[in-house]
Amino acid sequence: MVKILKHAKNFFKGMAIGLATLVPGASGGTMAIILGVYDKLIHAISSFFKDWKHNSLFLAELGLGASIGILLFSRLLESAIETYPAVMQYLFMGLIIGGLPTLYKKSTASRKKSISDFIFFVPGFVIVLLMTSEPSTIVNLATVRGFLSMVFLFIAGIIIAIALVLPGISGSFMLLALGLYSLTLNAINEFNIPFLVSIGLGIAAGVLGTTKIIEKMLQKYPAKTYMLIIGFVTGSLVSVFPGIPAGTQIFACAVSFVIGLAVVLYLGKHDVED
Repeated sequence: MVKILKHAKNFFKGMAIGLATLVPGASGGTMAIILGVYDKLIHAISSFFKDWKHNSLFLAELGLGASIGILLFSRLLESAIETYPAVMQYLFMGLIIGGLPTLYKKSTASRKKSISDFIFFVPGFVIVLLMTSEPSTIVNLATVRGFLSMVFLFIAGIIIAIALVLPGISGSFMLLALGLYSLTLNAINEFNIPFLVSIGLGIAAGVLGTTKIIEKMLQKYPAKTYMLIIGFVTGSLVSVFPGIPAGTQIFACAVSFVIGLAVVLYLGKHDVED
């Protein structure tokens, strides 16, 4: 019974990670940290063949949960963002800010921080600020059919994978920057198999290529790495902030912000208590 509950818990954590991945400005990696599975997830991918039975089961639980979470909520989220953009953006801000205390605790878990650790916040913040600038208008190769489109989507998948692996960098924001966010949501909703397979293979290749680097950084320089991640997360708020709401939207935006903040603070506190 205990094993069944453990497997179910991993499945629902995967759903939460999948949902966070859909949110522009939020991060599936940050959600994985809040839920206490990030280090284990990185290790399971980077050292998959050392204990492939255990690792494959763990990854299958999270992966299945994330896939179902994306399929269940992609259409709902797309509709909510279109109908209530400001309210949803304040919800996203609450979700992002709520994750900061957990990240800070992670950065201080191994030892007391030095001034040099805090310096790593700056490049993380600046990198995401530079990423939030409006991408130049380009011919969107993703809309072209054939081999060229598949190659473009594969390369885009590798770039997106880096954002998925690094906590604080939003995979969804990377999709926005590449001009693929709406196309990807539409592909999920319409089950566009060629599109999803091409970008999915790129993501898989990118994840496999970057997890070993991230694991070594977290092992050797945990405080510096987590301060860099906090910089990423804080910088992502700039892209999400829609401005000060006006009129009747003030109350709705405030409530949605508090809900997002409370949910993630609760999840972070619950994980610490576990």
